[in-house]
Amino acid sequence: MPFISPHEPEIFDQEVWRIVEQIPFGKVITYGKIAELITSKLREDPKRMLALGARWVGGSMSRCPDGYPWHRVVNAKGEISPRAGAVRQRELLEAEGIQFQRSGKIDLKRFAWLVNSD
Repeated sequence: MPFISPHEPEIFDQEVWRIVEQIPFGKVITYGKIAELITSKLREDPKRMLALGARWVGGSMSRCPDGYPWHRVVNAKGEISPRAGAVRQRELLEAEGIQFQRSGKIDLKRFAWLVNSD
């Protein structure tokens, strides 16, 4: 299936990065959670957003400008997605006190940012 971008990719990117810049030190958020948070702000079909939103957020993160805490975004399993920069991402997260289990996963119950509660 080809990658289909949202109807308003520039607005989508800005919304993603606005959320990313709010992630507190020592916390992480998933691609899917970011997509969920911005669904209501976009003129996008909710079913399409549910199916593709996390991928779209991943695309936005690949274009993320310097200065944003990009390293605090992980996949739904609490893992760092394999790609260039994955080792650096883990180093940055560990420097913030985020611990990894032997499986390489982050305990999302402990380290996930609960938006509007921190």
